[in-house]
Amino acid sequence: RELISVEDVMEELGLGPNGGLLYCMEYLLENISWLGDYLESYDDDEYLLLDCPGQLELYTHVPIMRNIIDQLRIWGYESSMVGVFCIDATFLGDSSKFISGSLLALSAMIALEVPHVNMLTKCDLMDEKDIERMLSMESATQLWQAETYYRGVEGNPEIEKRRQKRFRLTEAICSLLDDYTMVSFLPLNINDEESMDHVLVTVDNTIQYGEGLEVETNDFEQPDSEE
Repeated sequence: RELISVEDVMEELGLGPNGGLLYCMEYLLENISWLGDYLESYDDDEYLLLDCPGQLELYTHVPIMRNIIDQLRIWGYESSMVGVFCIDATFLGDSSKFISGSLLALSAMIALEVPHVNMLTKCDLMDEKDIERMLSMESATQLWQAETYYRGVEGNPEIEKRRQKRFRLTEAICSLLDDYTMVSFLPLNINDEESMDHVLVTVDNTIQYGEGLEVETNDFEQPDSEE
């Protein structure tokens, strides 16, 4: 908001939320030196989190985010960048939504070309057994087929009608995800310290954060030898 804000753009140009955000990101790209100066104000050993917009158009339809990442590479940040794709864990309640989210995660991985971690947020709002069951599926195809068993599709004409209508498309998407076998998710429960530590360690290991830091040692005085 220091450079430009969506609210101001929407008011002055009469754009909607998506159009206003797209304009702001294009403006940032045109004034990318502002971002470079801002990042240089931090020390090399500081951990920076860049909260990127969630609008998918910025990653799948226009190359704005990819161009920003390319500029970060030019500035020397390539070895320390990792993308964290967040998907709402409530999507687990509908396998078709979860498969769609997985496809979007794969799309972002391919478009951005940076080390990538996919994360399930808001796991504290879901039943732990449901999360474990969904994440234990070996393939997207198995996940889609399991909906019949777990949700009682055969006794629900509305769900069965929806499945038949989208069956071929969903099967094709599942096959694509299975062929790549690149999409997996880490559950994040903000009420579980172990869960948060696991996510942090995974992200750190992805970029080998901290491995170049010197190990701190304590200097001890040698005891006087007895004569």
